[in-house]
Amino acid sequence: MSLRIRKSGILDTVQDGGRYGYQHLGINPGGAMDLLAMKIGNALVGNDAGEPVLEMHFPVAEIVFETRVLIALSGADFSATVNGDPVPILHPIIIQQGSVLQFGKNTTGARIYLAVAGGYTTSEWLSSSSTHKQVKAGGFEGRALQKNDILFLKKIKTNQVLSMDKPFVVFPWGAKVSDLYVDNPFRFIPGAEYFCLTETSKQQLKSGVFTIDQQSDRMGYRLRGEGIALESCQELISSAVTKGTIQLLPDGQLIILMADHQTTGGYPRVGHVISADFASLAQLRAGETFSLQKTDIPTAENLLIEQQRNLQQLQNACNFRLEEYLKSYQ
Repeated sequence: MSLRIRKSGILDTVQDGGRYGYQHLGINPGGAMDLLAMKIGNALVGNDAGEPVLEMHFPVAEIVFETRVLIALSGADFSATVNGDPVPILHPIIIQQGSVLQFGKNTTGARIYLAVAGGYTTSEWLSSSSTHKQVKAGGFEGRALQKNDILFLKKIKTNQVLSMDKPFVVFPWGAKVSDLYVDNPFRFIPGAEYFCLTETSKQQLKSGVFTIDQQSDRMGYRLRGEGIALESCQELISSAVTKGTIQLLPDGQLIILMADHQTTGGYPRVGHVISADFASLAQLRAGETFSLQKTDIPTAENLLIEQQRNLQQLQNACNFRLEEYLKSYQ
């Protein structure tokens, strides 16, 4: 049971929830940029929430399915097709053996996720299947997928829903995700050096418009906007940073640390994007703009609890609908 990469994409890697517990050793967590999309895709095919998925960027790989399998696409919309016919995101889809999954154009979002029922056979490093390219570990040989790579799937019982003359079947229900994602402004909590900013810079941080620079990747989003300044320049020792930390660079511009961030940094930490808004931020592309809105820790905690509650409800609903739908074909 496998799928084959017929044509490689720009950056297609195996990712899961991340590699936690090793930041004190300088090993960053990594993991999927959009954890919500990863969990939604897994819910749609009946997997555990943390099962590894393929994270793909546009232009995306062409994938040949060498076995019949239940899949789901989540996150960005890259105009997916199977054998030339369009297929939707956020729906379970059974793909016939020999069918080809392709992506036509980047409609919305920055990253799309491919979950398969049962999951992928991957290599683990430090209890995670997330690809760590720097040390060439985890995922698929510790690297991005390339042409002719074969990614093996875990064995599961294949339900005979699909007749042999159809390349795919889309299940008649899908996931509603409007309660999980947010539009900008994205909310942030003031960081340790926020109070060192000038009053003008505090206002700029809270109400300015920022553009994601082309020099952005899974390590960090470099931003372009009106310059930010400190009241006084001071030497800082390297301190712990995490996903969502907003750092002030020497040129007065900002960078937001993303999934592959370093574990420590010496730049001023002027804020932290809250966890509940991070997945939405991760779906922005280079050139897109957004604003930031100041909030506090109790509000951030309540927003995350509400988001996780909505996600759990979605997972429960997906499990129920999937079980009932497949039962009708037994």
